Amino acid sequence: MNILITGGAGFIGSNFVKYILNRYNYSVVNLDLLTYAGNLNNLKGVEHYDNYNFIHGDICDRSLVENIFKEYEINVVINFAAESHVDRSISSPELFLKTNILGTQVLLDVAKSNWRIGTDNNDFLGYKEGVKFVQVSTDEVYGTLGEKGYFTEETPLAPNSPYSASKASADLIVRSYYETYGIPMNITRCSNNYGPYQFPEKLIPLMINNALNNLPLPIYGDGKQIRDWLHVEDHCSGIDTVLHRGVNGNIYNIGGNNEKQNIEIVKIILSILGKDESLITYVKDRLGHDRRYAIDNRKISQELGWEPSYTFDIGIKKTIEWYLSNTSWLKEIANGKYMKVINN
Repeated sequence: MNILITGGAGFIGSNFVKYILNRYNYSVVNLDLLTYAGNLNNLKGVEHYDNYNFIHGDICDRSLVENIFKEYEINVVINFAAESHVDRSISSPELFLKTNILGTQVLLDVAKSNWRIGTDNNDFLGYKEGVKFVQVSTDEVYGTLGEKGYFTEETPLAPNSPYSASKASADLIVRSYYETYGIPMNITRCSNNYGPYQFPEKLIPLMINNALNNLPLPIYGDGKQIRDWLHVEDHCSGIDTVLHRGVNGNIYNIGGNNEKQNIEIVKIILSILGKDESLITYVKDRLGHDRRYAIDNRKISQELGWEPSYTFDIGIKKTIEWYLSNTSWLKEIANGKYMKVINN
């Protein structure tokens, strides 16, 4: 299997690159533009793999993507590449639309061209077992929930930010290439990830970093926004499961069964680090801030046999331990301009 992983120097992508190389003898090509959240330091240790190649470039660069497909005989694409920070999408939506929508379309179009083996539009290499386009998406495409209920794969898309709208648009384009051209695909929609190598604009690493430096911990609104938390290693195993067992054309929600309020998360972090809650600072709420996300992961569980392995109590302790053991990584990234950024 020859896999093109896009965005493989980011948080989830880099964890997945290491996950897949440690488990399979697949050829892996990592295409990443190395924007502010992409970091080759996330990939230390993979250089010794003969079946791994890194390429610095943009998924919107059609000629580059075409050359990668031809040179490495790509037959699987796992698309992590995305602008992903909601606050940034509110201030600069154009970049999100370009990368998340047009970039996905470029990948699909090149895949379509390279997987064609005849003149019939329905005749694609993609129908061979193991050839697939996996779109890594988010539960944010569903919008927001009330106090009860869960997002299922049948929940209508109702994105509330430019970021989530761009991801929902990309999902629909992926689906259209399956329905129109027959390219086999799966879409995965995950809940909030946490774990090693997460860029410190996100809630958990930001709070860890600020607490370690005795800086204010900024919380949107009343802090009672609820998210379902998924350890990144569980997310990687979920994508792995979909890659190998997912039914073509299907969407799979990947959730951690760990619903927590943002303020709960912050207080847990402070408690583990032995810091005082006086560091908590409440700030004006984000525009269009979704109140609650919660994933129903019964489909991937019942049909494909996947289950999350991390409880939040175990996962957050391991995550904090990782950041405490990798303070040099955190210091290199978390300079002053990121300290005040808030997420989730």
